[in-house]
This record gives sequence, structure tokens and C-alpha cells, in this order.
Amino acid sequence: MLSFGSFQFDLSRPLVMGIVNVTPDSFSDGGRLGQSAIDHAHQLIAEGADIIDIGGESTRPGAIPVSLEEELSRVIPVIEALPGVPISIDTFKPEVMRAAILAGAQMVNDIDALQDPLAMQIVAASNVAVCLMHKRGAPQTMQVQPEYADVLAEVNMFLRDRVAAVQAAGIAQDRIVVDPGFGFGKTLAHNLALLRELHHFTDLGVPVLAGLSRKSMLGALTGQDASNRMPASIAAAIIAVQRGAAIVRVHDVRATVDALKILNAINGGCNE
Repeated sequence: MLSFGSFQFDLSRPLVMGIVNVTPDSFSDGGRLGQSAIDHAHQLIAEGADIIDIGGESTRPGAIPVSLEEELSRVIPVIEALPGVPISIDTFKPEVMRAAILAGAQMVNDIDALQDPLAMQIVAASNVAVCLMHKRGAPQTMQVQPEYADVLAEVNMFLRDRVAAVQAAGIAQDRIVVDPGFGFGKTLAHNLALLRELHHFTDLGVPVLAGLSRKSMLGALTGQDASNRMPASIAAAIIAVQRGAAIVRVHDVRATVDALKILNAINGGCNE
């Protein structure tokens, strides 16, 4: 069971989290940024997304930071325009977390895993879920020769420690999700090792989220640019679910939902 603010997910089937990046490079159709993002969120819901993950600042390798004011102006109007929708706010800024929760967000998706004391305090004082992600380094430099002695053991230990820390702060186990952070301070070999052994993270006792959609690791394997990585993204999502992921974070919701329906049917589940 995942307690997601006012929502409850029984996790009898994998959940699909649809990505809505409220950034100019995501919506370049000439329309208003906020309205384009709202329309896109509604489309993803219609396609079967269980959760909408809204972010106003790119954290991909080499991304340029945006100000607090700019991030707030991007994400809060979108959250407020989607009442009754399970919404995750993708941010590492405590001030954005607070404003997003007040606006209606039901999860904080934090690449810093609530290591900021104020972020921890804000989430602990609410009833929202939290996704604790592993990364090494800052987005601007994290892909510059990342090294691990044992990537699986080190990522697992970091997430284990963060789960313990947030529980000690008063955040119940049924509100916690973990994400090994594919592409966040990892080489292709690191990412493949984490995906291959993803089932080990289920030992942490909380749902595992896998965010592989359109990642550069898929481009390295297929030779395709980001706009042509849908088939690879669906394959990666299916593999992640087979290896224990309870949530997949994706751009291509309809295609992923359909693929998971086939997998669920084969595994003897229902698709309601």
C-alpha cells in the first residue's frame, strides 16, 4: 500500500507516472507554457497515467538552474489547475515543496532524498508521499567520470540510510518510495547493473520507482536521439517492472500502459 496524500494505491499492479516538464524546451508550440502543460497533463490522464509528475526545472546532465521564483511561477498554476489528480512535484527546493503541497501536490519527488533539513521538516509535517532518489554530484557535473567501488551496494546503502532517516523524522513507511536514480551520476555500465539487479531494492520494504524513459543510456544502446527512444523506453519499463519496480516514470504513457496490460495479463493479474 502506498499512502499518497489523500489517495491510496494498493500496488496490485505497477503504477504509471506521467512526466509533465513545465519548461520552455518541453513545450515549444508557441502557446502559453502553463496552459500547454495543463493540456498535456489532461492528455496523460486520459491515456491512463495514475500519477502526474510536474517539474519546473530540468535536472538532466548539464541543465542550467532556474530561480526559485521562476520555478514557482511555472509549477504552481499547473498544480492548481488539476484538482483531484494524484500529483507529484519534482523538485529539490523546500520552498517549492511547501507551495506545491499547499496547492494540492500529493507527493514530493526529491532528487536530493530530503537531505535538506527544511525539506525533511516540510514533508514530515504533511501527509504527502515522498520519493527518495539516489544521485552523485550536481546535475551540472554528475556525469563527469562517476566512480563506484560497487554501485549496487553503494546505492542500496544510501537509500537504506535515507529510508531510516525519514522514518525517524516521522514519515511513515507507507508514504515512502525509493528511486535508484538512473542517469544521475552513473555510467552506462552502472545503469545496466542497477537495472539488472533492481529486485534487490525491494528489500528496503518500500515501493521502487524506475525512471528510464528516454534516458541517454537508452540512446547509447540504440543510437537513437531522445525523440526516437519510445520503443527502448517501453522495453526498459517492462524490464524494470519484471525486476520489481512498482512505479515507472514515463513520457509515453499510452504505449507504456498498453505494454503493462499485456505483462499483467500474462502474470495473471487484472487490468482494471
